Amino acid sequence: MSDVPPVLLRVVVVDDEPLARAVLREYLTSELHVEVVAECANGFEAVKAVSELAPDLLLLDVQMPKLDGFEVLDLVGREVAVVFTTAYDQYALRAFEVHAVDYLLKPVSAERLSAALARVRERLGRGERSASEGALAAARPPDGRAHRVLVRDGPRVHVIPVDKIDYVQAQDDYICIRSEGNDFLKEQTLAETEASLDPAVFVRIHRSYLLNLARLVRVDQDERENRVVVLADGRRLPVSRAGYTRLSALL
Repeated sequence: MSDVPPVLLRVVVVDDEPLARAVLREYLTSELHVEVVAECANGFEAVKAVSELAPDLLLLDVQMPKLDGFEVLDLVGREVAVVFTTAYDQYALRAFEVHAVDYLLKPVSAERLSAALARVRERLGRGERSASEGALAAARPPDGRAHRVLVRDGPRVHVIPVDKIDYVQAQDDYICIRSEGNDFLKEQTLAETEASLDPAVFVRIHRSYLLNLARLVRVDQDERENRVVVLADGRRLPVSRAGYTRLSALL
């Protein structure tokens, strides 16, 4: 057996119920080489804690005010391993689709939590974190269409209702979301964004642009006779041939 002691596991507990946090904290204090570095009562606090404290593990409730557990995971991505703790079993499939380490049903027992911590150590020992792959899909509501887009800016989170989006532009490995005169950068592909939004409202007009049809004023041609869309704020965006075909089908 190895004489090397286990690495300290730094944990953030996230739950909107004080009693649930207290129970988890009590269990964790009895575990060797585990430190509770923060307790959070909502998703915004959780994102801030991950940004500022860089924990190894989030014990994360699913149903919370402001941001739910899946929205938190969408924002923190691979930065931290996640074990969901919830009173509801219907989210289990979504949790494992985003590669959560474990899924604990409340009331959580000390033995079940200890087993989850062992799984976390095993995964971290293989150099893995939580997986952001599929987090966007799992963070969507049951109807499959996003009603808001979350953008992380350090410890801050911008919540953008989709009906406030003018357009989305691809920029290398990021997208730029134009909304109410502001630009928000998010590490995500345009294809992922398109798949999350209502196709009756958002149309891919160009390989680099996804347009909210509600912002369209007219379609023009530029000096080279290329089609461009003119938005309500006067902005002009390019339209490809395939994009014009898609746009025409919706007009």
